[in-house]
Amino acid sequence: MVDQTPIIEVRDIHVQFGRHVVLHELDLDVYRGEILGFVGASGTGKSVLLRTILGLNRKQDGQITILGRDLDKIKDEERIQVDMRMGVLFQHGALFSSLTVKENIQVPMREYLSLPKALMDELALLKIELVGLARNAADKYPSELSGGMIKRAALARALALDPDIVFLDEPTSGLDPVGAAEFDELIAKLRDTLGLTVYMVTHDLDSLFTVADRIAVLGGKKVLVVGTIEDMLKSEDPWVKSYFRGKRARRIATTDKKAAAGAGV
Repeated sequence: MVDQTPIIEVRDIHVQFGRHVVLHELDLDVYRGEILGFVGASGTGKSVLLRTILGLNRKQDGQITILGRDLDKIKDEERIQVDMRMGVLFQHGALFSSLTVKENIQVPMREYLSLPKALMDELALLKIELVGLARNAADKYPSELSGGMIKRAALARALALDPDIVFLDEPTSGLDPVGAAEFDELIAKLRDTLGLTVYMVTHDLDSLFTVADRIAVLGGKKVLVVGTIEDMLKSEDPWVKSYFRGKRARRIATTDKKAAAGAGV
């Protein structure tokens, strides 16, 4: 359940590479327990912001507070504790090709914890089952997995340390419509079951219509609009209007209404 308490606070963020300014005076709040869909035109800086929040990109100005901690003011030991409470599913999964699924999931455990191998093996199997994979997937290599299985294995790795926040970068890209819908359902179920906060960068309108509690739209180097899908449909911003009220969006909305009517909702 979303409780309106910001678990991530981003203020006046400025990021540039050389002379190219990507983000400027950007503000964003992510509430505890919500699924936030983060969208914008290609090249606007969605992944740049995600990586900046994670500390993988350097910002030139601004403040990022996660779990009540200003990341610029905490010591290294405390930053490690914050990092352990965040999980990341990178675009395309980014599994290590030379490691099995089980070994991939154990990477965060080996980096941050000191656990017996038998315990790590059992924890990895639990995460594999949690994301809907069969236990025999544990000893498979990424090259032996389908696209959907890779996404689920990468999600299992993101959940390895039982995080509070999960960052998803284009989680349904490359999946067929059925696989994408099943992955959306999995994300919603995990949020509800584990109490996760989900920050999801996506272009997938289906995901935004079906699982996002709120949506933030990036454009002009900052967040243009934040709100529910209903707010997006009412917005008169040209890009937002084109994206959420274009022909494809109307088809999705119509399909959702028919499905709801058929289910008696």
